[in-house]
Amino acid sequence: MTLREKVGQLNQRMYGWDAYRRTPDGYELTDALRAETDRFAGLGALYGLLRADAWSGVDHDNGPGAEDSSALADLVQRHVLDSSRLGIPALFVEEVPHGHMALDGTVLPVNLAVGATWDPDLYARAAAHAAAELRARGGHVALVSALDIARDPRWGRTEECFGEDPHLAARLTEALVHGMQGTPAGMFAADKAPVVLKHFAGQGATVGGRNSAESELGPRELHEIHLPAARAGIRAGAAAVMAAYNEVDGLPCCGNRALLTQLLREEWEFDGLVMADGLAVDRLARITGDPVSAGALALDAGVDLSLWDEGFTHLEEAVERGLVKESAVDTAVARVLRLKFRLGLFERPYGGGPLPDPARGRALSTDLARACVTLLRNDDGILPVAPGVTRIAVLGPQAATTAHQLGDYTAPQRPGTGSSVLDGLRRLAPPGVDVRYARGCALTGDDRGGIPEAVAAAAASDLAVLVLGGSSARTPDTGFAANGAALAAVDQMTCGEGADLAGLRLGQAQYALLDAVVATGTPTAVVLVQGRPHVLPDTPGALLTAWYPGPWGGEAVAEILLGLTEPTGRLPLSVPRSAAGLPVHYNHKDIEYGGYVDADAGAHYAFGHGLAYTTFGYGPPRLAGTTVVVDVTNTGARHGRSVVQVYLRRLRTPVWPRVLELRAFQAVALAPGETRTVRIRLGADQLAQVGADMGTGVLPGTVEVRVAGSSREALDATPVVLDQSLTAPEDTPR
Repeated sequence: MTLREKVGQLNQRMYGWDAYRRTPDGYELTDALRAETDRFAGLGALYGLLRADAWSGVDHDNGPGAEDSSALADLVQRHVLDSSRLGIPALFVEEVPHGHMALDGTVLPVNLAVGATWDPDLYARAAAHAAAELRARGGHVALVSALDIARDPRWGRTEECFGEDPHLAARLTEALVHGMQGTPAGMFAADKAPVVLKHFAGQGATVGGRNSAESELGPRELHEIHLPAARAGIRAGAAAVMAAYNEVDGLPCCGNRALLTQLLREEWEFDGLVMADGLAVDRLARITGDPVSAGALALDAGVDLSLWDEGFTHLEEAVERGLVKESAVDTAVARVLRLKFRLGLFERPYGGGPLPDPARGRALSTDLARACVTLLRNDDGILPVAPGVTRIAVLGPQAATTAHQLGDYTAPQRPGTGSSVLDGLRRLAPPGVDVRYARGCALTGDDRGGIPEAVAAAAASDLAVLVLGGSSARTPDTGFAANGAALAAVDQMTCGEGADLAGLRLGQAQYALLDAVVATGTPTAVVLVQGRPHVLPDTPGALLTAWYPGPWGGEAVAEILLGLTEPTGRLPLSVPRSAAGLPVHYNHKDIEYGGYVDADAGAHYAFGHGLAYTTFGYGPPRLAGTTVVVDVTNTGARHGRSVVQVYLRRLRTPVWPRVLELRAFQAVALAPGETRTVRIRLGADQLAQVGADMGTGVLPGTVEVRVAGSSREALDATPVVLDQSLTAPEDTPR
């Protein structure tokens, strides 16, 4: 290969939607694509060929749907092959944040909702379906957020995190990789997709919850909190990672050789692909002086594939100027080509195949939605809806819409897709139950004009279901940065990339609506549809959070309200009492935290918390070697599912410990009165900790093992003490 051809393999400069134009007869290629392939005698990778959203401007009028995506991908690939002297195909890289971000793709609940399921097996099945859809439509590689840890819920991308805890995120990242990729020793199956895990590393710790800000991370916080999910994903076989926007100890991730080469490749022995985030390489010019040296710095640090930036387009010049060696280019090209070989693109450059059954996609999305809904409070047993309730008022700005259930990074939906909470209750309520509706107020701002109608409906009902929350819905009027982030939240957008908040309050009118409805005296259940935790007073009798549960989330919520399905969700992060008390994490360092004179410093609802329509009792834990054994009993009158959570509290340890660390969990479903013995082995991965030298292993010391239904309950749970010196040396991870 010539140096020009090599550099072409490392560039992913184009926005994919600029490569084609829809015509009455199908699709035609653009001059922009021809210019890009001429520039480097081919094309290494193309981002977002099938992406559809307000930023790309692709919708059902001008973009590819399920029936013609594969033909469009083949058209582009044929042109790439014709432009390449060596016949090297392009990688088609697609966003798959919660389902393939393309027209007619199955939309899943967002990652924060997935975190609330505490169900890796279910998530793996949903991820496998998303991969099959991607490959059937001609895509190759899936970009999936998984590595960001939610340490400040003001951050608009909190919805893209699995939660605040490294172990929970690690388990779900493993599930993602296994579901999407399978377990390929070499070649990827036709219905599996290589995963690019986003974002490496520490992006969830940006200062003030502000997008792309600096992350003030010491090495210990980085290793203990922000790296375990990445380590788990790589050990599961992830094909690639994406370097994050933030900096770590003074160097942006995409220019951080200590992170991308010394840690990722040398210590962890990762041999996959490293991609830069969009335009991140060009940001390095702030410290290098120009795009040429910025590209050289990123390549030398360990980046293999760019995304939209100018810096990597000048790598030929960077080599000629002696800023980087051609051998570094060769190493990166080898990784790109290896992934293409593993996908079988040289033998089968044209993709596509039978589309997975969309009904299965809907079923998996709905299953995740059911599993993520979390019951936070249920005073006086307001829920499930009692048999004597004959009139239900469904109120609030989220009650009759599906648009705000979807989350950020979602393609336009066809009219009629999905189910709102109102739709679900009207369809599933028993015969004779009158379900009435009033919007009440606007989602944002202080428009209270509909409150009198809502109050009248509530006063005339036996139960008020008040559906409140936020939204990540974008519109064509949204101002977008060059990387697709919102420049400013517009209309009803209160969450998502670029929509960070200084506080955690809902729109002002929503509080006025809540106060007015509660004042009627009608029992009130609040459902929060949200991409981050918002603060709410304790005035309603019942409170659920549905997160962004996807298109069919309204049906799932209705099932739970009516008692047709049991609530099984558990909080994947702590819910603060206000933004003023941040940070609020269950796993803070074990020091004597002072409180505030004017407020409670603790979480309003603790990590791991979630009620059921029954109750559970936990017997004292016992140890059989390094296996924790505990008896769990359903002490109520309904069937239910508890999540047995195993926490460690380190007593004698070489480094300063955290109060608690989640290290294992297991769900158990029980009939009324049933007792089951749960056994959870604590292996090296569960017992390991980061030592004084930042190495990870099972260190000498003693730990308390606490088993409970939430992190708060674990603080009061009866512990059992484990001496880690008894752990077999061969169990110790590297």
